[in-house]
Amino acid sequence: MVLQHGISLFLIFSCLTVTVLTDSCNNQCVANKIIAKEMKNAPQGDGCFVQVNITSIQYETMSFDTKNMQMSSRVKVNMMWTDLELRWNETNVKAVMLPVDKIWTPVIVLDNAIDVNIKPYTNDVLVLKDGTVDYAIILFIAVSCDDINLFSYPFVNDNCRVAINGWNKSGCGLSFSQTTNISVVKSTQGEWKTMDVTITQDETSQNRSYLSVSLSVSPFSAVVTLILPSILIMLADLVTFALPVQGGERNNLKVTLVLSFTMFLLILNDHLASGGQCSPILHYHFCFCLVNLVLSMVMSILLTRLTLDDRILPCKCSKNLKKTPNASLGQDEDAGVITTTKSSDLPSEVASLQKIVNFLEKMDQKEQVANSNEDFVDRLDKICLYIFLFIDIIYIIIVVIVTRTEFCKENKKVFWDKEDFYLYYNYSEYYDDN
Repeated sequence: MVLQHGISLFLIFSCLTVTVLTDSCNNQCVANKIIAKEMKNAPQGDGCFVQVNITSIQYETMSFDTKNMQMSSRVKVNMMWTDLELRWNETNVKAVMLPVDKIWTPVIVLDNAIDVNIKPYTNDVLVLKDGTVDYAIILFIAVSCDDINLFSYPFVNDNCRVAINGWNKSGCGLSFSQTTNISVVKSTQGEWKTMDVTITQDETSQNRSYLSVSLSVSPFSAVVTLILPSILIMLADLVTFALPVQGGERNNLKVTLVLSFTMFLLILNDHLASGGQCSPILHYHFCFCLVNLVLSMVMSILLTRLTLDDRILPCKCSKNLKKTPNASLGQDEDAGVITTTKSSDLPSEVASLQKIVNFLEKMDQKEQVANSNEDFVDRLDKICLYIFLFIDIIYIIIVVIVTRTEFCKENKKVFWDKEDFYLYYNYSEYYDDN
């Protein structure tokens, strides 16, 4: 009886111990068991690819450098995948939290990134009972957007690509199933505005996709600081033709306009990129305006020169030779006038009066020549005004036609690694044949 009683107590104690151990394997226990496995390698299934599902993407444009055509973005990517080695059988534990560095997590490859910094959204990941892992990361990306067409700047609407994919090598790697759940945060950054973000399949490859970020430029700043000043300066240059050619007021004003326009040209050069397949039309516009202003200034200076003399270029030798007899004649006439006042002879008075008459006639001839020269210069000035006005009108018509048509198109560059594609397709064909 004593032996049977002892065996009964032992069995009861064993059952209680098993029950306590089973009940004590809570979330912490399951987490410790998974951590003890040290599952830091990628899930190995039947194939060579690991399927990762991207559940949602949150996109935010941080900044856009128009001069260097670089865009900085913050992207939050939520993803899920299944790792069969992380499953457990305890029915009372549905999910556990694990440190992010204790299990394998996928690495995203950004093919066209200039600079990238990847950080986990939190230091923990959520693992479900069936081995499903819920994970989120934050990407700080800087990409080059030099294939954006800036020809019609500041009236620009184009796309910048952010290639977010998994890596692949020799037919093995990560395969991301993209999502349509994309949200945009803080859509306006400076003069650039983020209109929309979509997942686009690349035309050259079947297993590559990218974020297509639709961007547009708010034209107000560029119109006020660049386009409007250039138009006003050109109008002021045409108005300067109302000033008289004589004197230096017109020339001084034209020189001031040229210097002012040069300052705006420097602002344009510091603000806007000048390279690429389609250079902005603003560069051509400013070049035309500068040439127009300089030609107008040169023509005004030449016309002012013609009002003073009938030659454009001065010739000191010829002037000295011509001025000598005139000066001696003037001296003789002055001497004759003086002598007539002192002499009382009638013939000498008549001769002196004749000299005075000749002198006045020559002065009148010089004045007539000067008046005819001024009339000729005024006619030339009006012709120049009409020529510049006609050129400006033709230029405005050409600009309107060019900006309304697709005059220049940017070719989207390919930034994928072609070697990986070659290996991928060869690997696929090999397994299909076998």
